[in-house]
Amino acid sequence: MSREFELCPGRLVGGEQPCFIIAEIGQNHQGDLAIAKRMIRMAKDCGADCAKFQKSELEYKFNKKALERPYTSKHSWGKTYGEHKRHLEFSHDQYRELKKYAEEIGIFFSASGMDEMAVEFLHELDIPFFKVGSGDTNNFPYLEKTAKKGRPMVISSGMQSMNTMHQVYQIVKPINPNFCFLQCTSAYPLQPEDVNLRVISAYQSAFPDIPIGYSGHETGIAISVAAVAMGAKVVERHVTLDKTWKGSDHQASLEPNELAELVKAIRTVEKAMGSPVKQLLPCEMACNEKLGKSVVAKVTIPEGAVLTLDMLTVKVGEPKGFPPEAIFDLVGQKVKKHIEEDETITEQAVENHVKKVKC
Repeated sequence: MSREFELCPGRLVGGEQPCFIIAEIGQNHQGDLAIAKRMIRMAKDCGADCAKFQKSELEYKFNKKALERPYTSKHSWGKTYGEHKRHLEFSHDQYRELKKYAEEIGIFFSASGMDEMAVEFLHELDIPFFKVGSGDTNNFPYLEKTAKKGRPMVISSGMQSMNTMHQVYQIVKPINPNFCFLQCTSAYPLQPEDVNLRVISAYQSAFPDIPIGYSGHETGIAISVAAVAMGAKVVERHVTLDKTWKGSDHQASLEPNELAELVKAIRTVEKAMGSPVKQLLPCEMACNEKLGKSVVAKVTIPEGAVLTLDMLTVKVGEPKGFPPEAIFDLVGQKVKKHIEEDETITEQAVENHVKKVKC
């Protein structure tokens, strides 16, 4: 069982704690502060634990040629990639306003720092945890500097190998023990055959002392719910107000009704995981009383007879008697009273019967 740690003030993840659900707003706000606030409110209303954004200091994330590259996609907000990204990038003051709004309505607020300078700002902003996007998971200097800030970390693993994730673990663990890995495939939208949920189990085996989660870009909620059933302790999903909006992430995002259904389904699955102890439960007693079977006499059995298997059968009996699993234990035992055919075999009818204790 993975160790627990405090991801946000008063909110533990790992161990037997409930799954922490991140609504990844990212840049699906269209560069509009009012829409961003609506999305934070939506995440809160749908039951998510955290509303998360993506913060970049563009000159530190991209080189000049990347920013000057023509961007003619139908999703473009400018003629160049730099113009496009600047349209979608909130200022420091706007981030402060969004964080304040999230606090006012009672939902945790965080962001992925998409470069080292963005991490510096987010640290100053006092976010509860750092999210490391898949594009920076193999950026080892960035990881080391981020870990040294001392805040909990959620690290996605899209585009990475198991060997790289071992290296990430070895870099972060000695500096900052409060982190988790998310299985992730960086495709938008993600096809089911590329999800590879079994990586969750592989991570749980390879890194047993940290929580493991899932960051999904698929359509629908079924795969994310399955990830929770496999033990994901953090689930992150992109969210949108409208999948038809301009932007490459919207199609792989959940609309409000889907996010609400995901949260509901995750909480239901968590209840259903229950206990590993298999036993007759109180809720099963009514069914057991009505339909549970007993050992009954297949033939008339005279007083003093020694029971053989061909004298016995199993039926729903009235009254209740020996349970079916006791039938072989009854063979060779002597009866102390006459038993009619089809009559329940009771404890009072068997000589020197001693109840076996079930383990």
